[in-house]
Amino acid sequence: MGVFQERKEDHSRQIKVKIATEVVSVSTMHGPRRKWKVFVFMMCAFVFIVVEVSRSTGQDKSDQSKIRIPSKPFWKKPVPHDAYWNRHQQKLDLENNPIINGPNITGGYRLPEWLNDTGGRNSCEPDFRVTTQVKDFSSLSDRFKDFLLYMQCRTYPMVVDHPEICKDQPFLLLAIKSLAPHFERRQAIRESWGKAGLMLNKTVVTVFLLGNASALDNFPDLSHMLKFESDRHRDLLQWDYRDSFFNLTIKEVLFLEWFNTRCSEASFLFKGDDDVFVNTLHIIEFLKNLSPDKAQDLFVGDVITNAGPHRDKKVKYFIPESMFVGSYPPYAGGGGYLYSGNVAKRLHGVMSKVALYPIDDVYTGMCLRKLGLAPEKHKGFRTFDIEEKFRNNPCAYKSLMLVHPRSPQDMIKIWGWLNDPTLNCQ
Repeated sequence: MGVFQERKEDHSRQIKVKIATEVVSVSTMHGPRRKWKVFVFMMCAFVFIVVEVSRSTGQDKSDQSKIRIPSKPFWKKPVPHDAYWNRHQQKLDLENNPIINGPNITGGYRLPEWLNDTGGRNSCEPDFRVTTQVKDFSSLSDRFKDFLLYMQCRTYPMVVDHPEICKDQPFLLLAIKSLAPHFERRQAIRESWGKAGLMLNKTVVTVFLLGNASALDNFPDLSHMLKFESDRHRDLLQWDYRDSFFNLTIKEVLFLEWFNTRCSEASFLFKGDDDVFVNTLHIIEFLKNLSPDKAQDLFVGDVITNAGPHRDKKVKYFIPESMFVGSYPPYAGGGGYLYSGNVAKRLHGVMSKVALYPIDDVYTGMCLRKLGLAPEKHKGFRTFDIEEKFRNNPCAYKSLMLVHPRSPQDMIKIWGWLNDPTLNCQ
């Protein structure tokens, strides 16, 4: 085969030399005969080039059709991550991998022993193995220890529910994270920006999300007052779990489960804290003017990018390296964000594939990334407040969606400004 190829190449070189020689000899001729000769040999040269190019292309195609054997294995052998959260996410990613767990896979995929350890999965009993799996467990705060011990639990009994609250399909559902003792904040919201009913001819429904204000955290027994409040306003949703900062992620998961069951026809949702002021009027106008495509995948707020875990133990958001290693995806600050009912349903569907993380807004960002979505920054969300010189100017709030923080008295005062028919902000 090599000799034949050499002969073909020699023949090609001979033809090229002959053409070149002929062109030179023709250049010495004169008159019409010279022009005719030049034309003939140029045509021959053109045909030769076309044939050579075609032959080369054919060889390339032949090379491409050859089976190429990868030099390295496609699947790398999974190695357990040292960080506790990362390791749990590795397990979930492998378990939910559609390639190795697809319906057409025969024989299944044998999980490495460390990945196949499902002890404590979805259990609501404390998982004491974490005390040895997280190397600095004993040095962590009580609230962090509590999160780690119950990290596998995603279901808690609901102790207060109002199944009928979404009987009239809401255009906007306001879901407010609150604590049992925050009666004053909830009432101020009901009397201002969270007033349920018709607003700009759109149905608004408000719910307050509560856990259990435990005696472990030195809360007094407020159950009788909560029952009175719930019977009177019928807008409390409460689950029996320890309501702490690091358990706000559980509140997120439980709320979306409730939403999917009780209020899945809501067009849009606002989810935020009970110490923010929300310009509900401006939000409704914003939503009414969205295109159908934009409304479908809506998720807007005060978006934080290029962030990572705090390693300083004095910071509220401290996360040790034994828990998580890596950077955070873009996420909207938990003070408040706005999203579509469609996105809420998709978040509910994907949360089981993302390991619980002790910071709720970061966790929501992780779930959005799993969906292939990213939150969009909107300048109307001011989770870090506005300049002090503008805080008592009614017109400063006209174009805002949210400002944080605000006291109950501030909420009622600002809402009064925005609803004053004599307010002129031209």
